[in-house]
Amino acid sequence: MTVIEGRVEAASAKAATLIEALPWLNRFHGQTVVIKYGGHAMADEALRLAFAQDLVFLRYAGLRPVVVHGGGPQITEQLDRLGVESAFTAGLRVTTPEAMEVVRMVLSGKVNKDIVGLINRHGPFAMGISGEDAGTFTAVRKAAIVDGEPVDIGLVGDIVATNPGAIEALLADGRIPVISSVAAGEDGQPYNVNADTAAAALAVALGAAKLVVLTDVAGLYRDWPSSTEVISELTAADLEQLLPGLSAGMIPKMEACLTAVRGGVPQAHVLDGRLSHAILLEIFTDAGIGTMVLPQGGQS
Repeated sequence: MTVIEGRVEAASAKAATLIEALPWLNRFHGQTVVIKYGGHAMADEALRLAFAQDLVFLRYAGLRPVVVHGGGPQITEQLDRLGVESAFTAGLRVTTPEAMEVVRMVLSGKVNKDIVGLINRHGPFAMGISGEDAGTFTAVRKAAIVDGEPVDIGLVGDIVATNPGAIEALLADGRIPVISSVAAGEDGQPYNVNADTAAAALAVALGAAKLVVLTDVAGLYRDWPSSTEVISELTAADLEQLLPGLSAGMIPKMEACLTAVRGGVPQAHVLDGRLSHAILLEIFTDAGIGTMVLPQGGQS
């Protein structure tokens, strides 16, 4: 093969990729996509850079990406640095007032701004806000359930209301909103809220075309740990039946998907955030990756 022939072959492969993306570009142009960002994709530098590139690509392609993020490992690291003990009950972080100050500082002050900075290397697109800002998320105090009994876990909240006005204004201005998973009570008390839950609530409120949840696994396994086969697609009814048997780590993510599609979002996806450019692979390729949840049978 000559040098020219090699260049033509490489260019043809790129053209084929672009053509494959064409129907998806047409379908999702102007649509809002809410992405829950966390896990390994947030910790690995190469994946962080790729994630920022994906968001900017979506923006240039005419989609309206919105990011909701957590930051559990970063919170734990800062608590350890300050000598504040991290405790968990029923998989939830016990959040004392002292720990809540650290949660706000890390999520809204550091992690949020780090994500914004990565995106804005490509242009003045991202705007970071807290879920407390403009009443984006309103929460009430949540209790953990241990052996069927409620247990106080401090300033952990359940989202009871979502006001997307500030997010819609940013989207209308061509921005990429980046929202930390902190909420406020009606009295202004801040609460630590689950980022999966927050992303689902916001996707419903915005009338998003998709909810995408990045995880550290390939998707929802059909029979874990006996098999590593990933369920590529299932309905909300099927997922509801599977939920009680899922691992503790997957339950909030799949509950978020269920909440989204039950609330009118046409599709919800769980993707392997360890894959570089996972978001683009899901949205703009025929095969897609991960697990897709639909309200009913058949592609929505």
